[in-house]
Amino acid sequence: MNRLADEQSPYLLQHADNPVDWWPWGEEAFTEARRSDRPLLLSVGYSSCHWCHVMAHESFEDQETAGFLNEHFVNVKVDREERPDVDAVYMEAVQAATGQGGWPMTVFLTPDAEPFYFGTYFPPAPRHGMPGFRQVLEGVRQAWEHRREEVTDVAAKIVRDLAGRELAFPVAEVPGESELAQALLGLTREYDPQRGGFGGAPKFPPSMVVEFLLRHHARTGAEGALQMAADTCERMARGGIYDQLGGGFARYSVDRDWVVPHFEKMLYDNALLCRVYAHLWRATGSEQARRVALETADFLVRELRTPEGGFASALDADSDDGSGAYVEGAYYVWTPEQLREALGEEDAALAAQYFGVTEEGTFEEGASVLQLPQQEAVFDAERVAGVRARLLARRAERPAPGRDDKVVAAWNGLAVAALAETGAYFDRPDLVEAAVAAADLLVRLHLDDHARLSRTSKDGRVGTGAGVLEDYGDVAEGFLALAAVTGEGVWLEFAGLLLDHVLARFTDPETGALYDTAVDAEQLIRRPQDPTDNATPSGWTAAAGALLGYAAQTGSEPHRIAAERALGVVKALGPRVPRFIGWGLAVAEALLDGPREIAVVGPALDDPGTRTLHRTALLGTAPGAVVAYGVPGGEEFPLLADRPLTDGVATAYVCRNFTCDAPTTDPERLEAALGD
Repeated sequence: MNRLADEQSPYLLQHADNPVDWWPWGEEAFTEARRSDRPLLLSVGYSSCHWCHVMAHESFEDQETAGFLNEHFVNVKVDREERPDVDAVYMEAVQAATGQGGWPMTVFLTPDAEPFYFGTYFPPAPRHGMPGFRQVLEGVRQAWEHRREEVTDVAAKIVRDLAGRELAFPVAEVPGESELAQALLGLTREYDPQRGGFGGAPKFPPSMVVEFLLRHHARTGAEGALQMAADTCERMARGGIYDQLGGGFARYSVDRDWVVPHFEKMLYDNALLCRVYAHLWRATGSEQARRVALETADFLVRELRTPEGGFASALDADSDDGSGAYVEGAYYVWTPEQLREALGEEDAALAAQYFGVTEEGTFEEGASVLQLPQQEAVFDAERVAGVRARLLARRAERPAPGRDDKVVAAWNGLAVAALAETGAYFDRPDLVEAAVAAADLLVRLHLDDHARLSRTSKDGRVGTGAGVLEDYGDVAEGFLALAAVTGEGVWLEFAGLLLDHVLARFTDPETGALYDTAVDAEQLIRRPQDPTDNATPSGWTAAAGALLGYAAQTGSEPHRIAAERALGVVKALGPRVPRFIGWGLAVAEALLDGPREIAVVGPALDDPGTRTLHRTALLGTAPGAVVAYGVPGGEEFPLLADRPLTDGVATAYVCRNFTCDAPTTDPERLEAALGD
């Protein structure tokens, strides 16, 4: 019996009609494995994963394969976005055993949840040096039935090896100038000066590294750091990884030139990149950065916002190509003939030149991914805007990619921060309102009476998975940004509640190390712990950043100490693997800068002088600066205590490392104080 029909996860629901007798992750599945003396097949993926769909169609929808699975295995489906802890533990085992990982992840377990055989995608028959899935299943069955002792010995050894991988790092040694300079040098060596970005194909948008580069430039004036950040952002914005019609970024580029993306669009990528482009505009005034930040914010609200006010997780890479076949990129690519059908001959020729559409194509079967190639031709902006609008309208008539409507707490926290700041920078109160609505959903639905977070919700119904460290860190980060933008201290209070859980339930009291799961969470074969960035900031560094920001807002010494202890891992890893701890490096920049504490008081929140100083404070580039905004005597922000007006007009106070500048009523003096 397939048991997925009552699950919330869109990914699990995609498999609810499979002939495989799927179980959700839980003790019931392991009890059944022990009762029937069968191993477990653990299959982990997510709803917008292209190869997950392929394996499902080839194997899990096949009656013969399903019959073999049902007879010889207890089959468990996991949505990695819903249960990142389960995914992390077994992915670590897969990578340790095979040297690589990915999704779909296929792991065979004993009834005690110990892994003994691993893989990712398996084709139905042998192909390209990969064994066929049925071959793998038969081999595992025979090993389980005839070489049980060998299997259990292997499983026990793997679990012991995982336990021995406990992370060690220098305790209470924060990164300093030397480590950050070494990190910058390491990034320079891996930088692609011709194309922007780091490394070769596939190329992922390095949003967290760019944030570090922007902060490093702001603190030190290093022009090379700013150049790498700006050039990378320009190349991505001109490439096919960016949706030139609808805004927003695809997951990654399959080539080094940012031309052909893997077309799925993830909430976390777009939230992080929206914020990065807004920060790039703040640092440089780049019109392109402004446009991309706003278009990406509009994409988030238009295409990912849920009826409850949160943000959906992803849009699929695949969609119906019009013939009933689901094809990757079908929604986004264009042939010259399709341009002519949509625009007529004259405008189609303009569009082909402007967007780099050729007869040969840049994608499959003569289709092209739209780009903005560098060229000497001058285009009429009004005409281009009209062409773009008509193409977007024609594209909307195509079958749209599927949407994963699951609301993930951490990723919504990232979206709250991005939309709040982008709305404030560009005078878009609608974006700030969208951030407030998402934050409100997180409080109403994801936060229980003890301020414990649930990881997911869908259709207004909260999921069963407990929040992990990245949920607490990213949601707190979003609330801190929202507090600075709105002047509503309740968001600071909620951030503090979440961070108190980080201190009490996720932190090793002896070393200051952080764990991805709480001390009272479900016990897996190993308690996951990873300080390195993946597609999002690690829970470790996200929490460190939020702890540091909260300490600057409140003066809380325990939160400051916890942030500094957590940053010891950046001292160890930053010089060695800077690409994979970019957010930790960005937080370290904030620590070295203070971070600066800015209090803006005015006779009223809507007073023009108050608003001008507040905006000036928000636009300051000092790394990790915190902003409190209110009226004299306001009790919502500790930074506003004992901050009087000067001659009855709005006044700004800037403090750093326990030393304060003279108060000022002059926006230009405030700007200068935040740029030193």
